[in-house]
Amino acid sequence: MMLEGKRALVTGASRGIGASIAKALAAAGADVAITYEKSSEQAARVVEAIEAEGRRGVAIRADSADASAIQASVQKTVEALGGLDILVNNAGILRMGDVKDISIEDIDATLDVNVRGPILAAKAAIPHLPTGGRIISIGSYFADRVPASMLGVYSASKSALVAFTKGLARELGPRGITANLVQPGSINTDMNPVEGPFGPTLKSLTATGDYGNGEDIAQAVVFLASKNASYITGAALTVDGGANA
Repeated sequence: MMLEGKRALVTGASRGIGASIAKALAAAGADVAITYEKSSEQAARVVEAIEAEGRRGVAIRADSADASAIQASVQKTVEALGGLDILVNNAGILRMGDVKDISIEDIDATLDVNVRGPILAAKAAIPHLPTGGRIISIGSYFADRVPASMLGVYSASKSALVAFTKGLARELGPRGITANLVQPGSINTDMNPVEGPFGPTLKSLTATGDYGNGEDIAQAVVFLASKNASYITGAALTVDGGANA
C-alpha cells in the first residue's frame, strides 16, 4: 500500500485514463476524489471501484474550463477527505485542425481545459498540500513530436505543460512537494480506440507495434505519487511504447 493514508484528486476521471488512474491510486491505498463533467453514472462506477478497494471515493461535477468549478472541486475534496496530498491534472480535450481551419472556439476550449485548467487546479491545491505532496499532470507525447499538421494546437497545449511543470517544481521544491508530468502515447480509450480510424497509423509509430492501456499510465502516476519518486521533480515521463524513440 504505497499510498496508504494519502488523499488524491484526479480531474476528468469518470472514464478512460483518468478512471484508470483513480482506481490505481485507490488500489495503492489512497482515498480518491474525482471530477467529471457529464456522466454521473460513469463517475459513480469509478467511485464504486474506489470503495471496493476499501478507500473513500468522492465524485464532484466540475467543468475543467470553469475557473470557479475548478476551485470549488479542490475545496470539496479537502472537506470530504480531510485534506489533499496528491493532485492529478488529467482532464483534457482533443480538438484537431490546421491553424488556418481550426475555429477560435476550439482554440479557446483547448487552451482553457488543457493549459489554464491544470494551472488553476494547482493554484487552488498548493495551499493544502503538505510536505511530501505531489502534483502530477497528464500531457501527451505529441508535446515532443507533431506527426500531423492538424495536431499543432493540441500539441502546443501539451508542450505548455512541460514548462509549467518545470516552473512548478522550482516553486514547490523548497516545501518538499514535487511536480511531474506523464506523457502518454497512444492509449486504448473511447476517445482514441485502437480499432478507430487512426489506429493503424498510430500503431505504426510505436516501437512495440501496439497501443498501450490506461493501466500503463496509471502505474506511472502511482510511482510518481509514491515515496519512491521523492527525488524526481520537474520531469516528464513519456509512456508511449517507443513512439518518440
